[in-house]
Amino acid sequence: MNLNRTNPLSTQVVVGRKPESLLKRLLSPLSTLLFTQFLSAFADNMILFITLAMIKNYALPDFYIGVVQGAFLFAFVILAPFVGAFADKNAKSHVLLIGNLIKAIGIVGLFTGLDPAVSYAIVGIGAAVYSPAKYGILTELTTTESGLLSANAKMEGFTILAILTGSLAGGTLAGYSINAALAVCLALYLVSLLMTLLIPKGPVNNQLHYRREMLTFFKETGKLFADRKTRFALIGTGSFWMSSAVFRLALIAWVPIHLAIDSLDQISMLTAITGVGIMIGALVTPKLIPAEKYYNAYRFGAVMIFAMLLFPLTYMLPLAVVLLLLIGFAGGVFIVPMNSALQDEGHRMIGSGKTIAIQNMVENALMLAGVGIYTQITKMGASADSSIIGVGIALAVFIVFLSSQVKRLKA
Repeated sequence: MNLNRTNPLSTQVVVGRKPESLLKRLLSPLSTLLFTQFLSAFADNMILFITLAMIKNYALPDFYIGVVQGAFLFAFVILAPFVGAFADKNAKSHVLLIGNLIKAIGIVGLFTGLDPAVSYAIVGIGAAVYSPAKYGILTELTTTESGLLSANAKMEGFTILAILTGSLAGGTLAGYSINAALAVCLALYLVSLLMTLLIPKGPVNNQLHYRREMLTFFKETGKLFADRKTRFALIGTGSFWMSSAVFRLALIAWVPIHLAIDSLDQISMLTAITGVGIMIGALVTPKLIPAEKYYNAYRFGAVMIFAMLLFPLTYMLPLAVVLLLLIGFAGGVFIVPMNSALQDEGHRMIGSGKTIAIQNMVENALMLAGVGIYTQITKMGASADSSIIGVGIALAVFIVFLSSQVKRLKA
């Protein structure tokens, strides 16, 4: 039956199209991107706890987890001048595919007995390639600043949900079988890879030349730091991820001492609680902080510091859970507005892919420095409490700077 607008039974068309409309929404480019990102980030976070289990099985020193994390971050810093131009020169959906493929190769390395740090470095290379495209493509799939903020909130929400569930799955599966956990990771990367084929190709910039773009990378970095809005966002996002990376490692050492919990799957559950808070914070951010008032996000960074400094005084599981949720919630509201502000402004100034690459370099350079310092002081015998207090103090320095910039940004 050919049903159209002139057909007297056209009311049936509306009813009949509802399931189709729902399916179209579920398979829309943005929905597909979010699902692809969820699967990829899920596997990324499984690997950390699988690697932690391998470190225990191989009887490697405790500080080696910092070495492994540092190897992952190092790839982001080194490849930053290249991956932004790569994401802008090629269709971002294709870049996502390549990133997942490289991550899968890293998992194969773990299967074959390659050193965990080397394997995780390969995964880091894939993640470095993947990241500029996953955020840069948001500007192609949205048309307004508020739409971009909403898409960023959803992206952060799905990413944090992946951190939550991936951490739980990694800790649990690795407790039963490391090989089975690795097989799940590999399968997730491959499914995520296939999902990217459903995302539209999008625009490309064939005028970009890699050698020239790499030479101008640091000039463009200076351009972003010279602008008040993008400088504020770069420092804000960098300080968040630095403190989050070190706090996560310190928490793994803190839990057995303060809560008498040694089980890897239970530790992974506790670390994932922060992810629940971040997801909630990210999803409610558009209601708490309008896009044009992104600079007010620094206040939630102060809330993170307050909660962190209470950890050395905490010995009860319920209080620890509440504090982790609070840190996560405040962190979600802290990070999303600055991500959106940076992408919106940077897209106009130098291009979305290169903006995200510079953001990745700044964030991961700070994370690498933080993890490096943490690894060194842990090797020297520093306690988990001292590490957490140090993270809080370091974040406080950044928050004080951000608060000093608000009046100028308002003006």
